[in-house]
Amino acid sequence: MDNYGGHIGQGRARDTQARRDAVTVEIGYALCSALFLAVVVFGVVAGPALAFELSDTVQATLVATGATLGAVLFTVRVVSVLNRFSRESDGTGGTQPSQPGRTNPDS
Repeated sequence: MDNYGGHIGQGRARDTQARRDAVTVEIGYALCSALFLAVVVFGVVAGPALAFELSDTVQATLVATGATLGAVLFTVRVVSVLNRFSRESDGTGGTQPSQPGRTNPDS
């Protein structure tokens, strides 16, 4: 038995499962936060078209612009969150020491 209370090699399996769990949570966070951002942006841009009586051209333009901006920001948010997570988990996040003059203990 090893220090993890199981058989030899189980610690590695737990690390792998923990990594999969972290990736799953991060993907969920990326999708939920991106969806929230996209809905808010769509509401801000297309909201006046839905709330007020505007010409059909203006309504169509606002709705199309809101949908396009929402889709673009959704994609950018998902990519940025997952990219940040990837850098942090690989150890290449480039974080600086918390105090000037001190080295990062991982370096």
